[in-house]
Amino acid sequence: MKSFQVCECGAPLKLVEAPTPEPVGTQVLLKVIAAGVCHSDLHIWDGFYELGGGKRMQLLERGIKLPLTMGHENVGEIVSAGPQAKGVKIGARVLAHPWMGCGECTVCKRGDEQLCKTPRNLGVFSNGGYADYLMVPHPRYLFEIGDLAPEKVAPLACSGVTTYGALKKAGAAIKDEPVVIIGAGGLGLMCLALNKMMGNKGAIVVDIDPLKRDAAKKAGALAVIDGNAPDAAQQIIAATKGGAWAVIDLVGSSATAQLGVDSLTKGGKLIIVGLFGGDITVSTPFFPMRAMAIMGSYVGSLPEMKELLDLVRAKGLPPIPLRTRPLSDVNAALNDLRAGKIVGRVVLTPA
Repeated sequence: MKSFQVCECGAPLKLVEAPTPEPVGTQVLLKVIAAGVCHSDLHIWDGFYELGGGKRMQLLERGIKLPLTMGHENVGEIVSAGPQAKGVKIGARVLAHPWMGCGECTVCKRGDEQLCKTPRNLGVFSNGGYADYLMVPHPRYLFEIGDLAPEKVAPLACSGVTTYGALKKAGAAIKDEPVVIIGAGGLGLMCLALNKMMGNKGAIVVDIDPLKRDAAKKAGALAVIDGNAPDAAQQIIAATKGGAWAVIDLVGSSATAQLGVDSLTKGGKLIIVGLFGGDITVSTPFFPMRAMAIMGSYVGSLPEMKELLDLVRAKGLPPIPLRTRPLSDVNAALNDLRAGKIVGRVVLTPA
């Protein structure tokens, strides 16, 4: 099999050829059809997250090991399975849920494997889909996609379930009040589309890039706002008629988190999803006085993936801008993503 691996943080991914693995136990081997490129791959490639104040979280000290094949948004065809892999259909096209835990702890057994303290996430803590074959440890992580387009389904494994989970955390208020989405990249446009599919009120989208604001407007945003504008918070408050009940920050920088706090109405909620990095200072009396909440949302659970795919089967695939590129373009695709040249999502195709 061929794979592109991070062998050194910051260095170009290397093409590695090795024998195609044989599944054992409950393992299932997929021939990769589509592998989405995600912004979090840039952090893994760099080897750190910015924590603000000059501090960094070094990922190699957090359990990530090199060499690593990245790629956590994967659709593939089942080609073989271990003897304990029950209910597997050879030849079926499936989406691989990448957010895996130990499967045995209380957190995993209640359905929140993405919160397990011993994660096995595809493309992060185990090899992912920037390859022509992908090994999945158990069939419970696989969802048949039927005749849905693989390249359009692949992004659901991260940008889809991540934004779906964040929208659920926003609560019932966004049925009647517009949600504010900060960031109009791949996650932002996915969030905008899913918000509509879920039957919510609508969305106000914030981004510093005029091209991405234009894409959000064309995709149906109620309003778009330049996050760099000195009165951006005031514009959000005006557009929401008094302040936002829910802000979903898909960037996660110091500036965007602060903008989210400044834009909330009394009783509002800021949900931080993005991993850009930074820090903010919030006066503690504001939490009770404004009855506000700040919370994080990390990817999505296995039950949420099922809910999302049920929504897609009922309402259709989210109409986000999408471009396919050959797997051999992986380094160029990652560099284009870093440079902000990608609107929507890029999906790699090994074949």
